[in-house]
Amino acid sequence: MEQPIVSGMACDSSGTAFAVVGISNTPADWAKIFRSLAEAGLRPGLDPEGGGAEQALLRAVVEAAGAGADRGDTATTATSTPAAATPSMSMTPPSVLNLNAYLMYALGKVARRRLTERLEGRGLRLWHLTVMTLLADLGPQMKTALAARLDMNASDLVKIVNDLARIGQVDCVRDDTDRRRVVVRLTPAGRTYLAELSAEIATADDEILAPLDPAEREQLASLLRRVHSHLERSAAGTGRGRKDVPPAPRTGS
Repeated sequence: MEQPIVSGMACDSSGTAFAVVGISNTPADWAKIFRSLAEAGLRPGLDPEGGGAEQALLRAVVEAAGAGADRGDTATTATSTPAAATPSMSMTPPSVLNLNAYLMYALGKVARRRLTERLEGRGLRLWHLTVMTLLADLGPQMKTALAARLDMNASDLVKIVNDLARIGQVDCVRDDTDRRRVVVRLTPAGRTYLAELSAEIATADDEILAPLDPAEREQLASLLRRVHSHLERSAAGTGRGRKDVPPAPRTGS
């Protein structure tokens, strides 16, 4: 779990400076930590390099804790303070931002959450989108071929196809070139639905990539596609199968 972090300087009555670092997810912990500082006579000091927003945050929190101690507030009272009145202490350690793998992980979590929200709003999961998109790109497919292309358990694939068939987005028909085979195809309604869904998902891109202009977004997309292609080839070469597909779905819509 990511933990809120705050750090800065504090001074005692003699002017001796102390470095202060706090890490916690629990409001009660913050109340106790900064009340202890206030009760020990420590006060926020001046950072030799100017302090900045983080030092100002430390000063505000310590002073608030000191005021609470003067009033005799308890930890329970502190934790009952409305969230809006409590300053945010969340901070990503600066050094970790130099790690591309971390950045991709953190951004990927946000992107997946935004995508999942839009899909769940329609009663779908990521697998439903994946199957519909593959059928739109490649045309009708046998279920065994779909499962193999997606590195997916055949029984799980059947559940996804059944879900989509139940809401009219796909159907199962005889193959035009070989009547012995049954293939899954996207229905006309499914194509319209997929176009609407893709447009809705694009709004998630707009939210996440808001700081980038159109040229920067296209450059980012090009670089991501290149990395994705490299990883896909590497996975295929080792025979371990694709590692970039979502986890197997559970039964239901």
